[in-house]
Amino acid sequence: MESSPFSIETLVKKVREEIFSTFDVYNSFVSSSAYDTAWLAMIPAENPNKFEQCCRPMFKGCLEWVLNNQKEEGFWGERDINGLPTIDSLPSTLACIVALKKWNLGDTNINKGLAFVRENSETLLKERHHNLPRWFTIVFPAMVELAQATGLGVADEVKGVLVDVLLKRQQFLETEGDVNDYQCYPPLLSFLEALPSTRNIDKEIILKSLNKDGSLFHSPSATAYAFMTTGERKCKEYLERLVRRCPHGAPPMYPMDEELIKLSLVNQVTRLGLAEYFSGEIEVILSEAYRGSAAFAGSFCWFVHDEDILAHIERNSGYFMSAMLNIYRATDLMFSGENELKEARSFARKLLEKNMIRRRCEEDGLLEMPSFHEVVEHELSLPWIARLDHLDHRFWIEANDHVDALWIAKASFFRLSCLHNDKLMKLAVENYKLRQSIYQRELEEVTRWSKEWGLSEMGFGREKTTYCYFAVAASGSLPRGSSVRLIVAKSAILITVADDFFDMKGSLDDLQSLNEAVQRWDGKGLRGHGRIIFEALDGLVTDIAKKHLRQQGSDITDNLRDIWRETFGSWLVETTWSNNGYIPSMEEYLETGMISIANHTIVLPASCFLNPNLPNHKLKPSQYEPITKLLMASSRLLNDIQSYQKEQLEGKTNLVLLHLKGNPKAEIEDSISYAKGMLDEKKTELLEHALTDYGSNDLPKPCKLLHLSCLKVFQMFFNSSNRFDSDTELFHDIKRGIYIPPENPIPRQIPSPSKTETKCSKVKARLIGESKYQGSRNFNTGQNFARSATPIPVGRDKVIFPPKVGLCFPATKDFQWTTGVRGNFGRAFLLGRGY
Repeated sequence: MESSPFSIETLVKKVREEIFSTFDVYNSFVSSSAYDTAWLAMIPAENPNKFEQCCRPMFKGCLEWVLNNQKEEGFWGERDINGLPTIDSLPSTLACIVALKKWNLGDTNINKGLAFVRENSETLLKERHHNLPRWFTIVFPAMVELAQATGLGVADEVKGVLVDVLLKRQQFLETEGDVNDYQCYPPLLSFLEALPSTRNIDKEIILKSLNKDGSLFHSPSATAYAFMTTGERKCKEYLERLVRRCPHGAPPMYPMDEELIKLSLVNQVTRLGLAEYFSGEIEVILSEAYRGSAAFAGSFCWFVHDEDILAHIERNSGYFMSAMLNIYRATDLMFSGENELKEARSFARKLLEKNMIRRRCEEDGLLEMPSFHEVVEHELSLPWIARLDHLDHRFWIEANDHVDALWIAKASFFRLSCLHNDKLMKLAVENYKLRQSIYQRELEEVTRWSKEWGLSEMGFGREKTTYCYFAVAASGSLPRGSSVRLIVAKSAILITVADDFFDMKGSLDDLQSLNEAVQRWDGKGLRGHGRIIFEALDGLVTDIAKKHLRQQGSDITDNLRDIWRETFGSWLVETTWSNNGYIPSMEEYLETGMISIANHTIVLPASCFLNPNLPNHKLKPSQYEPITKLLMASSRLLNDIQSYQKEQLEGKTNLVLLHLKGNPKAEIEDSISYAKGMLDEKKTELLEHALTDYGSNDLPKPCKLLHLSCLKVFQMFFNSSNRFDSDTELFHDIKRGIYIPPENPIPRQIPSPSKTETKCSKVKARLIGESKYQGSRNFNTGQNFARSATPIPVGRDKVIFPPKVGLCFPATKDFQWTTGVRGNFGRAFLLGRGY
């Protein structure tokens, strides 16, 4: 079962060399586009008027790429996750054979390509008969016509499948303007190479639409045609720059957002659970990104204030699935006063839930990545704060084929090869298995410890040894060799047993005797269960204190005892309340209850062994940091919201029940809502303390993140039910987290946009336009940024700042199209969850 550390070390070295040593985005990270490369291969070295005879191509390397990159089955283009050609292989293949025919090369290649088109057109189009992508509808008939004009007879063989495509293309041509009319994106002019000659597009219109860099909407194929049509020098210079940068095939778009690709790499490495191996490289990338974002600002949720836009998005919700998913993820982390984010999150969730019902693409061109709905389900089924990092890493390892497609062209999805590097995925699997082997050994040690002290055989209460260990092991990204897991697990086990003794087993005399023994830290006179609990407690505290003295050089015995004294005292107070029928005020209850939940008893001693560690004086009750108090209160509220029915039957008090009692006209739902409101406030403030420099300034970052991990554990246990009290609820997660190794995914290429074309409206261009940064925040977990945008024109004189999330298309010249993830990184990346 155990993986070899040497093999992991070797893989880390290879990944660092292959991926992190250089960032040659175009030659290492992005697949070449057969369609665009073919168009560059068609350009003659002289007489750039379209197809005039010329003895040689301008870009010989592109022609050689076409010759050398035909698939064995005869097509050019991408494969789907099953290794089969996708619908974009049809126009790509036709473009490639036209390029070869133009230069009288590759007769065998041409014949194989023609055979593929003839034999597969009907099958591929039949699969998408009701929802042919807009780009395909425009481009495929044009490539058939071009092949026919070049002397390649394909029209007769495919005319049966062309009828519907031609009718739909005619609808687009009749209803859309050539240039950017803010109705559909990318505009028709970005398909210049595929527009019929009857369109009669004026040369001046083409030249006016060029970007400053000489490209036509950053499309190599459209720019190639523009150059052959106009001979414009700026177009030639753009194409020459592209070929110099990408000598082994043109990308589907140029230039690309290289920073976005770097961030996507960081995101992938982190959510696969590999951040610890590349912390230096990650820090450099995030620091660069943060510096670049510092000069920009704007509203992340501008669209929530425009009723017309909201109505449009709802009517066309399928078009906005990716954008809404990214908005929903970005709002996982909300700080105090960010009310707009609440509105955006609610709206995004509503649309995502609505579209979950639509499991198949419809005629409106619903975005459909492979298993995209599975990813959405993962996000909606359980809030991020209730998910355990270790299991999340497993999800992303096994969901390798479902994610990381970037919309980086007008026609296709392309997968970044660096994100699906076979060594990277192998490293993720081996690292997960290594952690599992460590967790197995540690669980055996904790189980043996619990049995030796008699805690697992008390004969009452809940035996939660495995639950307690699994929760701490899976909740955070502690170093593999960290002793903190054992300290936390043993403390949690002891707390569970002692708490149950106070709740259900011990007489009031027994409990008073035990508490007195703890207060004086002397177990003389104790017997039975009380003696077992005290001796186990004394042994645990002694072990922790000795370890700290040995490692840190200071004695924290008294500090540890004081924390446990406080905890046992709170348990006795609550038991006395129940026995005497005393009803405390809500303030009095919460003051005691946030101690009796004992989360601080777990997190503070363990924080003494982090690097950097918790200062000793922070162990004193009078010195608790705000983040510690917020953790204590949040944990109590989480428990009370899911346990009020049980505690009502047992005659115990509870914050939900206290609110109900104090508000006779209220229903139980009102009291639950009140408690949830308090909880949301506490959690929001805790997140701000944990992830920024706000408050807790002298508390080391690892200590704050351990607080956050403990909150996530409690949220997992009490998110929608009381999972901690269930005997079976976590068995499946425990097996997947500790015992069953993950499936080793085989990296595959993602299908091109046979299932991805989106007809973007004016709203979508605003919502997800190309842009840089929108707001920034220097989180103390690394210099990360929260949101992103750059201005995008929405009229002659009006400019807005959309969030960089979801699929991005050009609003006008000088704007790129790419998948945006920057909107999530400051928030979503912070905790290694990925965008």
